[in-house]
Amino acid sequence: MQLLRSLALLAPAALLLAGCKDYVDIKTQGTLIPSETVNYRYLLNNTGVLERTVSLPDLTSDDVEISDLAQQRALPNFLARAYTWQPAFYDGTETDQDWNTPYAAIFYANTVLGEVPASTGGTEADKQQLLAEARVHRAAAYLALVNCYAKAYSSASAATDLGVPLVLTTEVNADLTRQPVQAVYGQIIQDLQAAVPNLPTTTPYNTQPSRAAAYALLARTYLLMGDYGQARQNAESALAIKSTLLDLNSYLTTTYPRRVNDPEIILSKVANAQFASVSSISTVLRLSPDLLSLLGTADLRYTLFTRPASSVAATYTGRIFAKELLTSEPRNLGPSVPEMLLIRAECQARQGDGPGALTTLNTLRAKRFRPADYVALTTTNARTPLQVVLDERRRELFCRGFRWFDQKRLNQDPALAQSEARVWQVTTSVVPAGTYTLAPGADRYLFPIPPIPQRLNPEIVSNP
Repeated sequence: MQLLRSLALLAPAALLLAGCKDYVDIKTQGTLIPSETVNYRYLLNNTGVLERTVSLPDLTSDDVEISDLAQQRALPNFLARAYTWQPAFYDGTETDQDWNTPYAAIFYANTVLGEVPASTGGTEADKQQLLAEARVHRAAAYLALVNCYAKAYSSASAATDLGVPLVLTTEVNADLTRQPVQAVYGQIIQDLQAAVPNLPTTTPYNTQPSRAAAYALLARTYLLMGDYGQARQNAESALAIKSTLLDLNSYLTTTYPRRVNDPEIILSKVANAQFASVSSISTVLRLSPDLLSLLGTADLRYTLFTRPASSVAATYTGRIFAKELLTSEPRNLGPSVPEMLLIRAECQARQGDGPGALTTLNTLRAKRFRPADYVALTTTNARTPLQVVLDERRRELFCRGFRWFDQKRLNQDPALAQSEARVWQVTTSVVPAGTYTLAPGADRYLFPIPPIPQRLNPEIVSNP
């Protein structure tokens, strides 16, 4: 029973059903020798587990507005509940992949961290790199979890706000009590800082953590914490290693690069399999009028990464996020060069360097418009440099998993806080018809703890 209990939190469904024996077989099948260091390289190369991350934050964010009746009717029950910010997304039989997927990655990372030091056949440098990569994957998983299932980081309350279970070993009887938000962020930073010295500057594949990836995740972490000095420093460290931008003009007539060949991606992370296929994901992510107005039709991100919803279903209206249809593969949700530029720009603006922030933004924007349409950003009396940066952040990163987390952190500032509302037209027992609202700081900004792991692990208390 204890084995089942722990694996329900820490492993994907296949491991839950198979138990520990099959997991060991994964490492030792064929001619591989148990406990050899090389086994852990194969384990870390399992992108089916370690490249995956959360998927629902795009649907719950204000990037998306599913106002079309036909689209609302087509949503599976759990997506309808998530879209309308219900107190529960899943019934007692449905699996929450946004919970399971990061914990599966954490389980793999903890296995590497626990077993590599005593493994045989590898050099000390090999082992230290494997340990560093595992720390990066674990940190990325915890950063996603704490931002889905806990409150936004606040220095005033992070020590007492409930985070998520912080599991650092593969012990069956691990303590699954939810740890404070501050403790989870502390572990993320500890893992990433420990990883930096032992990571290569660059890697053959963007699914493999590099030094730039550790710096980039530190930059993202510190931004979410409101530590703008550290966020800027780490973003600039990442950019010093990797700073290539794609010129979108080049892809009006040629094929957009696939994720593995995209030079903007620092560490590839893709949404989990909550949705059935690339085409259905794009159909679900119907873009809000507010986002489309901000984007504007002259922007090449509008031209390339959106398309009419009627192109995938004749009865659908509006425009959908279409980057996945463009590349025929899941979108990248991991750190990228554009994200690092936007973090640097936001930190510059918050530190009083408005001109520097705009210069950073214009470096990015020059690659996002046809030459005839490009106009360098400037501030006006009505728009501060910070507002300009936040608008550009939304244009660049829409439907990439960021906006929901941004809404949570920005709502802590009364000058930036916004209320949200959604009209649901379909009357069902799952979601009654009506208008659903979300006030700044509302409890519904916390994803509900899924019922299955909570039933098996009663110490995992619910969100409000």
